[in-house]
Amino acid sequence: MNISEKTAIITGGASGLGEATARHFHSLGANVAIFDVNVYRGLAISQELGSRCSFYDVDVTGDGSVAKAMARVVEKYGGVHICCNYAGIAPAVKTLGRDGPGDLELFTKVIHINLIGTFNVARLAAHEMAKNTPVDEDGSRGVIINTASVAAYEGQIGQAAYSASKGGVASMTLTMARDLARNGIRVNAIAPGLIHTPMFDAFPQEVYNSLSRQPLYPVRLGKPEEVARLAQHLVENNYMNGEVVRMDAGIRMQAK
Repeated sequence: MNISEKTAIITGGASGLGEATARHFHSLGANVAIFDVNVYRGLAISQELGSRCSFYDVDVTGDGSVAKAMARVVEKYGGVHICCNYAGIAPAVKTLGRDGPGDLELFTKVIHINLIGTFNVARLAAHEMAKNTPVDEDGSRGVIINTASVAAYEGQIGQAAYSASKGGVASMTLTMARDLARNGIRVNAIAPGLIHTPMFDAFPQEVYNSLSRQPLYPVRLGKPEEVARLAQHLVENNYMNGEVVRMDAGIRMQAK
């Protein structure tokens, strides 16, 4: 599917991987709809990029919130062709901590945002994509890209909730692709490793340096722009479907 003149919804598009993808897709000629709870940053990006970018204050876990924003996107741009689900959180949740059993409320929140929120947006985006007229000879109507993580396979200490949520995203990718094949909608997931998002800027220098040395090659943190280019490939290559693609420079995470 050609990205130019298509409409892309980017959840978590106000920062990190989502922002990088929003900017990249916009540069390729797409209409970009940023779904995020960071109103200040989301509005700033949409105003910077101009008329082909709009911001929507969206809680991905809220059925009404997503549906209302989706309807506004369709009204403004005429449809939805691409959905990139980056919205997520990664607080530490141990099974058993020094103060007792792990925080069940926090565990539930992570699952709700990262896994249920991803499914919520994907199902509503698919509903709109299925209405599209096919845009190429393969009958493509839409592309959904979810965000897993290497933590889905090698979760570290304190990542019980995050690993479970991202493992769920990885597991549902093929099933979702099978569900939507008849509608001409492809579904893939990206499983990033250590990508230099703003979260890393808060780490002490020694921690940052240690993390930077862990990838196999190249020995550095990944760049959000590199994830955005992978997202571009997953949209443009019609034969990529039902895949979870690790993007981690060969890293295999240790226990801590």
